[in-house]
Amino acid sequence: MGGPAEPHEPRGEGAGRPRDDDDSFGFDDPAYDPGPGYARGAYSDGPGFSPDAGFNPDAGYSGDAGYATDPGEYERPDFTEEELAGLGPEGGGSPRRVLPLEDEPTTLVARYLFPTERYRGEWKRHWIHLSVPLLIGAGATLVLGYLAGFLTRQHVDGLVTVAVLVWLGVIGWVAWRVFDWYFDRFILTNKRVMVVNGIITRRVAMMPLLRVTDMKYEQSALGRTLNYGTFVLESAGQDQALREVKHLPNPNELYLRVVEEMYEPQAVEARLGKDGDGDDA
Repeated sequence: MGGPAEPHEPRGEGAGRPRDDDDSFGFDDPAYDPGPGYARGAYSDGPGFSPDAGFNPDAGYSGDAGYATDPGEYERPDFTEEELAGLGPEGGGSPRRVLPLEDEPTTLVARYLFPTERYRGEWKRHWIHLSVPLLIGAGATLVLGYLAGFLTRQHVDGLVTVAVLVWLGVIGWVAWRVFDWYFDRFILTNKRVMVVNGIITRRVAMMPLLRVTDMKYEQSALGRTLNYGTFVLESAGQDQALREVKHLPNPNELYLRVVEEMYEPQAVEARLGKDGDGDDA
């Protein structure tokens, strides 16, 4: 213990540490022997380090092993025929029949399209739409044949002439209905659906895809057999120029086309191989 005039050295942490500027300090412990040639203040770069010690810059690295050198570059994946076969009915997926359509609209339809919308397809109504006129024409022909033979045997030539004129009128009406069916079109674009019909008086009904709130199609037993159906479109407005379209062919495919155009327009563009730039749909 020192005298009262001597400073008292604390015994806390660091009490026995030498000063940093004390060069004469050293350890007198036999367990600590730095070895010959040791100089205080000398150092090395590390224990046994060599730039070429067991290092191979190409070890386990491949430039083509699933790594793209340019992060912004995207390569479209390629699928083999075996991989695509798994999407068919044999692989558990449901088949989707997509009928080929014309790339350009017909002259009848092109006049109703404006330049910024993209044509997706046009469909005539199913031939079942002509079943009633064709049955009436066939029935009128059979009745005329029987009536003409009966009146001829009765020697009533005037009534035979009247019967022929009536038959011609019925056949003319049937021909009118056939022409009207031919010029009747259901049209789909990336912006709207339309129905155009009429020969002398043209009627054009349309509904924007953005306003369609609900859409369904109905098929009767005969419709499922002959592959036609009735489309029902619901919109936000009460007054609808286009609500029910009867006798459309391939209703399942047409339904998928309209729904895909409403919800996945980019997928439609990708499938058709068209550039989507400038499309404001």
